[in-house]
Amino acid sequence: MNPQVQHFLDFLKSEKNASPHTVKNYQIDLREFFVFLKQKAVCDITYLDIRAFLAEMKTRGLSKSTMSRKLACVRSFFKFLARENILAANPASGIATPKRDKRLPSFLNSDEITKLLEAPSQGTWEEKRDKAILETLYSSGLRVSELVGLNHEDIDLGGGLVRIRGKGKKERIVPVGRLALIAIQTYLDKRSPKPCNEAIKKPLYINRLGSRLTDRSIRRVILKYTKRIALNKEVSPHMLRHSFATHLLDRGADLRSVQELLGHENLSTTQIYTHVTTKRLKEAYNQAHPRA
Repeated sequence: MNPQVQHFLDFLKSEKNASPHTVKNYQIDLREFFVFLKQKAVCDITYLDIRAFLAEMKTRGLSKSTMSRKLACVRSFFKFLARENILAANPASGIATPKRDKRLPSFLNSDEITKLLEAPSQGTWEEKRDKAILETLYSSGLRVSELVGLNHEDIDLGGGLVRIRGKGKKERIVPVGRLALIAIQTYLDKRSPKPCNEAIKKPLYINRLGSRLTDRSIRRVILKYTKRIALNKEVSPHMLRHSFATHLLDRGADLRSVQELLGHENLSTTQIYTHVTTKRLKEAYNQAHPRA
């Protein structure tokens, strides 16, 4: 592997606290970039080379969102090299991002959420854990990486709060709903089949072997219960996060508060949910108003 790329990936892991999934995607995108340039030396790469890479992706028919993601990866890489004085100038600094088609985030309505949260029967330890996982995701709007990273000491059951380590090692403290707290306490009261095998930090959500759950494990949990209730939707952990934000705004929460709860750095990232709620208002108006 290119030593500069490896240096950049190490930086993402250690300094930016990027998830393994993000690091892997960056590695794949940069490998593709250098294959296209026929392993050209980093110091010889120019603005025109990056433009040519964009043009080649467009020729292949890649979506604008995919092109934007790969360009963001290349930009971050060269920005890092310039900051580390490995390069005198950043050749990607003047490249414009392809305009992406705006897509509204998918979410579950209140009835669908209720059915999903009530799907675990809680007859076993595993179902008690799954109930707590679903309630926590929806109650606090966590990213799946934030959920699997929770430790016992991050939950304040008495105060109804959870401490989250988000992107870039940024911490935030958000409230946890009453029903989620009950589900977490019920899960903790029931001994797991095996004690946690991590001595220093005790992960909150573990599997039957006592190991911390992974992102993929959480996705399997959600898939299990969406099938159980015959929900004709492909539900991801992020859809529960979208549902959390949409339902808050529907019920009058202000945008700044939702931004803080979600851990968004920029308000513009949160503003997409206002389009969702406006769309729903229009639908309700068109269905109910006699002169709509």
